[in-house]
Amino acid sequence: QVRLLESGGGLVQAGESLKLSCAVSGRTGSGYSMGWFREAPGKEREFVAAMSWNGRQTSYADSVKVRFTIFRDKVIDVVYLRMNSLKAEDTAVYYCNAHPSPWYTGNYPTGPYWGQGTQVTVSS
Repeated sequence: QVRLLESGGGLVQAGESLKLSCAVSGRTGSGYSMGWFREAPGKEREFVAAMSWNGRQTSYADSVKVRFTIFRDKVIDVVYLRMNSLKAEDTAVYYCNAHPSPWYTGNYPTGPYWGQGTQVTVSS
């Protein structure tokens, strides 16, 4: 069982930055890929960013490319999502996701493990 705990959400103005954190604990085995998703009111949950265990592979939704960066601190086992130049349309609950494979090909394969989510609100 893998447990994920997000933090770092909040209310910011358009153009500002936020860094979300996802603390990973539990039985992580030989490594896992990580992803960030978001769910805005009235919309389906959508993919935002993902990375392989070693960080050599990263994926981003077109809407956040260049502005968002996913990275990991292996020492403390925390995955981050740095969000720059935030827009009102980035407002959503952001969820961390883990997939029990250290790497992936093509699209990130959504894993069975989810955090509880953290709210990001961007005012214009």
